[in-house]
Amino acid sequence: MNILVFMTDDHGQWASGCYGNQEVQTPNMDFLAETGARMTNAFTPSPVCSPARACFFTGRLPSQHGIHDWIKEENRTLPWIEHEKPLPAVLQEGGYHTGLVGKWHCGRSDLPHAGFAYTFSHATHQFPHCGEFRFLENGQTVAFRGQQAAKVTSKAQQFLRERDRSRPFFLFVGYVDTHAPFERHPERLARRYRKASFVDIPQETYHGPGRIVFSLSQDEMKRREELAQYYAAVTYIDEQIGILLDELEGTDDLDDTLVVYTSDHGHMNGHHGLSTKGNATVPQNFLEESIRVPCLLRWPGPIQAQRSHDLFVDHCDLFQTLLDAAGCRETEEAAKRRHSPGRSYLPPLTGAAMETPWRAEQCCEYGNARMIRTDRYKLIVRYPPHSERFSDELYDLQEDPRENVNAIADSNRAEIVEELRARLESFFDRYEEPERSGRDILARPIHNPNEPWRAPLTTPRP
Repeated sequence: MNILVFMTDDHGQWASGCYGNQEVQTPNMDFLAETGARMTNAFTPSPVCSPARACFFTGRLPSQHGIHDWIKEENRTLPWIEHEKPLPAVLQEGGYHTGLVGKWHCGRSDLPHAGFAYTFSHATHQFPHCGEFRFLENGQTVAFRGQQAAKVTSKAQQFLRERDRSRPFFLFVGYVDTHAPFERHPERLARRYRKASFVDIPQETYHGPGRIVFSLSQDEMKRREELAQYYAAVTYIDEQIGILLDELEGTDDLDDTLVVYTSDHGHMNGHHGLSTKGNATVPQNFLEESIRVPCLLRWPGPIQAQRSHDLFVDHCDLFQTLLDAAGCRETEEAAKRRHSPGRSYLPPLTGAAMETPWRAEQCCEYGNARMIRTDRYKLIVRYPPHSERFSDELYDLQEDPRENVNAIADSNRAEIVEELRARLESFFDRYEEPERSGRDILARPIHNPNEPWRAPLTTPRP
């Protein structure tokens, strides 16, 4: 069984047809959902690029692997997750031919990525989406001019055509088109969406603490253009997926391949009056659009088709699910050393019974802030340096689905807050490693010049 994973940058769950968007066209994502499984409660462990991706590759939390914010890739002084044994290394030991094409963003781009036999990734900065770029192909610089996604797709095709066919493959493909800047996507697609109503994006203002860092343009014409470009990016990525699915179908490999489509984290495009993700505000947020990701899995036969599953799952669980599907089990000693909070959700996908009930909550973290979410409530706890300036937050997602009212001071919910706080602390007490914990974020390495916990808290909101 082969494994093909698509992980897009900044693609919110809401922005695809199979998750209910009425205007954006995603026929290939819809195909994966219709012929496979759709996870309706899929979340990121951290609502920003680098830590989320590191969670997928390691099966570990930011407070375990040590990356807490997006990494300025020109910074080549820190090893980041070189101490970890990532997913491709485990699969490689299990006989897989492994490849990475597209975005990595888990550390030094100038070094070989552990476990990958083939890599084609960004040399430094990943943007713009169309123009002149420098990639690294197995460590050698490759110059390119054109649409970046098309080049990524062509290199993924190259890997599939030149791979060692005596072994199964694991190919990770990372597109970045849905990341800002919202411009220079194919005109034929942007033109289509300039006529859209964007009915799926609520017109809102921000009601959370602190200040807004990123929002869509206040100019109506510019705002609509940004939205048209984002929708165009989603459809363009969808087209690239189709090209690679066709490639596999043409060689009779598609139905023997577990295909996964997901995103590193969610994205807001005017939701709550914001743009981007967890770092759209200072202090950082865990709004639903920031943390919810698409997660589609297709593997004809083992995975039951046309099924939706509402289990709380994240990238740490996906790590374990892929190892389970591949039959690559770590030794007891290695599993103990990894100490992953993730759990394989392959059994419910195949219709098998689970040995123990699935968890009833989802935990996330971003630097010095942590979140626990149940079917009804979301609690956000903040640690220094923000804890003295801003209170913790509680949202009743049943009565307040848009997260406009912080109910942390509601005496009628005091027991709920106490219970959720105890569950959150118990979870991180079990898994975090003190020398990498976000609770002591100012002692951690500096990832970039704009970390939310080091940013000025000017013009605070109540």
